[in-house]
Amino acid sequence: MSLKNNLHNLKEKYKGKKMAPAFNAVHTFLYAPNETTQSGSHVRGADDLKRTMNTVIMALIPVLLFSMFNAGYQHFGAINGFPQEFSLVSDFLTWDNFWIGIIKVLPLVAVSYGVGLLVEFIFAVIKGHEVEEGYLVTGMLVPLIVPIDLPLWMLAVAVVFGVVIGKEVFGGTGMNILNPALTIRAFLFFAYPTWMSGDKVWVHDAVELAGGPDAISGETILGTLAQNGDMTYSISDMFFGFIPGSVGETSTFLIILGGLFLVFTKIASWRIMLSAIIGALVMGFIFNGVTDAGWITETSKFYSLMSFESWKHLIVGGLAFGIVYMATDPVTGSQTNKGKWYYGFFIGFISVMIRVFNPAYPEGVFLAILLMNVFAPTIDHYVIQGNIKKRMKRLKNATIIEVDSSKSENLKAETV
Repeated sequence: MSLKNNLHNLKEKYKGKKMAPAFNAVHTFLYAPNETTQSGSHVRGADDLKRTMNTVIMALIPVLLFSMFNAGYQHFGAINGFPQEFSLVSDFLTWDNFWIGIIKVLPLVAVSYGVGLLVEFIFAVIKGHEVEEGYLVTGMLVPLIVPIDLPLWMLAVAVVFGVVIGKEVFGGTGMNILNPALTIRAFLFFAYPTWMSGDKVWVHDAVELAGGPDAISGETILGTLAQNGDMTYSISDMFFGFIPGSVGETSTFLIILGGLFLVFTKIASWRIMLSAIIGALVMGFIFNGVTDAGWITETSKFYSLMSFESWKHLIVGGLAFGIVYMATDPVTGSQTNKGKWYYGFFIGFISVMIRVFNPAYPEGVFLAILLMNVFAPTIDHYVIQGNIKKRMKRLKNATIIEVDSSKSENLKAETV
């Protein structure tokens, strides 16, 4: 008997019982559900929520693989020094680099999915509803937005908090007002700030390899700039991602490819992405203008980040990652087309503002997205009210033409 038939039999056996959601979840994850609408007008689609989530995961896989190679590259670079003449094949795409990624990144992914899905299953069994697929994407996003050296127990605690408080208390997938992955990161930032400050994210166990100290710490670009330090990385390194940073946020190139894939598959909104980029550039131009005018001197603690070219903000830190994979969340973002322009613009605008004015936390895109998650319904409300007022105004100014009923009947007769 096939696996599909066995799962179907278990599904039918436990139908109506407490454990039914667990068997249904496994069955629908592997196979398309065979339930169809029996009444009313409907359209049978080729996709469902699970396959939509899987499409987003497909866009994240290249970022995950790159992050695993980059983990090893930053590891050995901190110990032995980075090569003077970089070779993609011999210096980056090596088994030694990938092995470091396996032992450092995969445990984060395993804990994220294991703990998150366990909480989902528990709530499904207790509340008697189907296991929701929303965590399929969240489980992949979480390990990509945290420091690689984050203790696994901290991640597990944060995942429980994010799933329960960020989603389940609101009613589950589709009902949450805050992005669950960002809720998890926000919890980590406020509960364990020394691990999430953004200035030191690469910590390497170098004892066996180099006989050196227990750990070697490397600052991110934003951490260096926040302390008015000199930026030592080239534009190509920053764009392609050969720099330190949170696990999956370094490669702007792969993030752009993922964003184009999501736009092509109509999963994500290009309006939000484009407007967020515009907002970040506008805020960056304002800061650049302030420093160019001499209103801020080089002795100011804000000078390095304010004088940092506006477009470079897009290729360092998590700004690009947040814009593509977080801001475009269809549940927590604006729903109206006009509202998406406002929503995205303020995300980019506020992200750079937080990045500059909070040197202790130079990475501000995730706080900006959470803030706009809260205001997204308000934005849509005023957009809709604006449309209603325009229509009422047109109706008020419309000219009412009275038609003689007898002439109307004669016109109909002539037409026939």
